[in-house]
Amino acid sequence: MKFNTKAIHYGAVHDKQIGSHVTPIYQTSTFVFEDCAQGGDRFAGRDSGYKYTRLGNPNTDEIATRMAALDETDAGLYTSTGMSAVSTVLLGLLKSGDHFISSDCIYGGTVALINKVITNYGIDFDTIKINNYELFKKSFKKNTKLVYIETPANPTMELIDIKKVAEITHEHGAILVVDNTFMTPYLQKPIVLGADVAIYSVTKYINGHGDVVGGIITGKKEYVNIIKNPYLLNLGGTGSPFDSWLVMRGLKTLGIRMDRHCANAMIVAKYLESHPMVKVVHYPGLESFPQHELAKEQMEGFGGMIAFELKGGFEAAEKLLNNLEIISLAVSLGGVDTLIQHPASMTHAGVPKEERLKGGVTDGLVRISVGIEDVEDIIEDLEKGFAKV
Repeated sequence: MKFNTKAIHYGAVHDKQIGSHVTPIYQTSTFVFEDCAQGGDRFAGRDSGYKYTRLGNPNTDEIATRMAALDETDAGLYTSTGMSAVSTVLLGLLKSGDHFISSDCIYGGTVALINKVITNYGIDFDTIKINNYELFKKSFKKNTKLVYIETPANPTMELIDIKKVAEITHEHGAILVVDNTFMTPYLQKPIVLGADVAIYSVTKYINGHGDVVGGIITGKKEYVNIIKNPYLLNLGGTGSPFDSWLVMRGLKTLGIRMDRHCANAMIVAKYLESHPMVKVVHYPGLESFPQHELAKEQMEGFGGMIAFELKGGFEAAEKLLNNLEIISLAVSLGGVDTLIQHPASMTHAGVPKEERLKGGVTDGLVRISVGIEDVEDIIEDLEKGFAKV
């Protein structure tokens, strides 16, 4: 079964009694048992039936199972938000006394989680430029248990060779976790490339319509089982049935939406690269992108995310962002409509300035999530904005 067929059909839940074609929404907090024996069997694990939605629900199980299939891996979990996915993975796979390594440019919320929460539990970490592979090799300690990367990085689009990092990570007996939100399984498959666990904010491309928050964890069963029980079930980060039903609806069109996102983003990236007010454009599809060859090797397309730096710094960026009409000034990404934001003052505002600049998030950097509108209208709107700079 190929990708788009899987995205539409894999693991579908059909109500045989009613005959519904689309999976119903099982909007219930609890499930009724036929008798005491069945209730006891379900809580003892002898019966796989449902007990309570925090512990499992047909809707959350369906999206988790389908995403695992799309990632070509063993198991999946659906969570209430993308950050719930990140926090549950880190708390589930690390314990007091452990050390982990993180790439130097990741989502600002993840940086805050690490600095303000994870380190409170006696867990140590180092943030490094992981694609400096010799430095990466030297960063392992005897207690290094996990490596955490985003590729492409949010928001700079810098890439990391997943195969190479997986080999180095496993040589040191550690687990590799990849945030694959920007690419989705349609464009990049971290588990196939050697990672152990993949994380997604399904708020973004998987859902694709900007009306749900949620997260997905996929990966090898041995790790997913640990993350699920006792961590996800007891921390309570399970997503709701209705939200997961909406995400499943979005997932069915992921492939055709990503094709359009990629096509539009390439045109917008070339337009920006030729603009006299733009200093540099970070987009893996451009031949000028330093890691263009790696992008062609490990990705099936170049995605819909672009970062670009304006010659006039923050002042120029502010004028551009304040003078757009079709393009919305908003954080988040991956929806059908184009969004634009200023990472240094928005998504990465909580990252210490020295750390932010080290990761390439300058004051003049702008991030744009290119939507699926008619691309001529996107460029016309940017042109009107640039005219005000």
